[in-house]
Amino acid sequence: MVDVSDYSEQRPWLQHYDQEVEETLAYPEATLNDLFEQGVSQNSQKTALVFFGKCLTYAELLEYIRRLAGSLQERGIVRGDRVALLLPNCPQFVMSYYALLRLGATVVPINPLSTEPELLHIMRDGQVKAAISLDLWVERLENVRAVCREAGEGWLKDTYYTSLREFLPFSLQILYLLRQKMAPESKQRLAQAGRFSDLLHKEEILSERSQVDVHHEVAVLIYTGGTTGKPKGVMLSHYALVANARQCSSWAGMTSEDSILTVLPIFHGFGMSVCMNAPLLAGAAALLVPRFTVEDILKAIHRFRPTLFAGVPTMYVALINHRQLARYDLASLRGCFVGAAPLAPEVKRRFEELTGSRLMEGYGLTEAVTALCANPYRGVNKTGSIGIPFPDVVIQIRDLETGERELSPGETGELVIQAPELMLGYHRRPQETAGVLRDGWLFTGDLGYRDEEGYFYIVDRKKDMIITGGFNVYPREVEDVLYEHPAVREVSVIGVADAYKGEKVKAFIVFREGAQASQEEILSFCRQHLLPYKVPKEIEFRQELPKTAIGKILKRALRE
Repeated sequence: MVDVSDYSEQRPWLQHYDQEVEETLAYPEATLNDLFEQGVSQNSQKTALVFFGKCLTYAELLEYIRRLAGSLQERGIVRGDRVALLLPNCPQFVMSYYALLRLGATVVPINPLSTEPELLHIMRDGQVKAAISLDLWVERLENVRAVCREAGEGWLKDTYYTSLREFLPFSLQILYLLRQKMAPESKQRLAQAGRFSDLLHKEEILSERSQVDVHHEVAVLIYTGGTTGKPKGVMLSHYALVANARQCSSWAGMTSEDSILTVLPIFHGFGMSVCMNAPLLAGAAALLVPRFTVEDILKAIHRFRPTLFAGVPTMYVALINHRQLARYDLASLRGCFVGAAPLAPEVKRRFEELTGSRLMEGYGLTEAVTALCANPYRGVNKTGSIGIPFPDVVIQIRDLETGERELSPGETGELVIQAPELMLGYHRRPQETAGVLRDGWLFTGDLGYRDEEGYFYIVDRKKDMIITGGFNVYPREVEDVLYEHPAVREVSVIGVADAYKGEKVKAFIVFREGAQASQEEILSFCRQHLLPYKVPKEIEFRQELPKTAIGKILKRALRE
């Protein structure tokens, strides 16, 4: 564990903590599953999961987890084995995740929409022994399994498939069957694979939990970096997962009376920690939604009355631009997290005005599980800031040349972090690990600064900074200005090659429904708010922008 006590004088942000948030937290020497099971005795009849209206209590969820762990153990899954999950937000993901942690196995959560080459890379690099998947993706997964088998590699020996209808309310099960279309060859391949439902019907329950080294054994191997290159496996310890879940629930004041709308993919660090682990440790309920559509989210908030929500900026942009937003009652929301990408101040202002909820912009990265800081729930909320560090997290701004000198407030440099949830490293990539983990500090690659009160601000990614004619241009600054234009719904700014200036600023713009503007109108607006060298030299209008699974705009795809 990282000892941050020596940095008390360098943590001016502590004075801005909400009264109920402690400066340091206790992190038990236990796994997430251990703590979940301990909490079931107090919350056994409370709702743990809600899936399209069907509720599972904590006691019911624990029973499924124990049965599943027993079945997987019987089929050869042991401590240290890696098992992939190709599942959307559904009860089966939660059960599988916690059952594997109970066995001391490693969870490998994967974006289910990954292509066959991407899946093959992860299975080989991660040395994955088995996988649990939604039946709709049987063709891709079985093709990858066949490649591994033909190559004699020994990976992906077993696959188990489930259907969303297995945990839908009865009325929706029939509708799901009517809508589901599957080719005959897919059905044949399913018949030859394992069924998830069979794993849940084991009568003999696993009696003892596996004992693991919570500090050094890998609980989750999560692949990241797909926006900039080939995904890298981030190794997260059991201790890191517990620490981050505790910090998130503490920051939001999460209790057993809360419920969180879980539409962020829980195969991603943000959704996994904030929307699954944190509420389950707090005794709260997670309302699982498999995919984001504006209409479905508004209906879910209106019907199920969640108190918390977490999303990425593009989700909030979509919500505030919905034509019939006023028809829905969103008053149950008391707090909303936003992260994973910069949030334009105009989007924050409009969302809070329209909903009356408190929007807490924060910051995190997969190499530290997820969220590391955020604006306080009750205290001073600074628009444009990513807030202040969570308990036991220290953030410094270091110089870009050496990475050794801490900069003064107001100076821009690289964010470096020390915290109990830092990754163990990149799987099988010691050189890349050494490049970002130095003397107990994580070098994030993000550029920013802090103010005198300890609030931090992200300027941009190191790799995204544009150098045009010798001047530095941070894309976020240009994007924030463009978001203020009344016709702009979404925007992304990148640097493109220029023979004279090295790089020039290019903006990709999506208009709001029913709105239009000419290129000259956009440029004229920019000239009123930006220095000349920051004004885009190229503008491309699009119907939509490419995004990752959680809704982060893919700048790499725009460059390509």
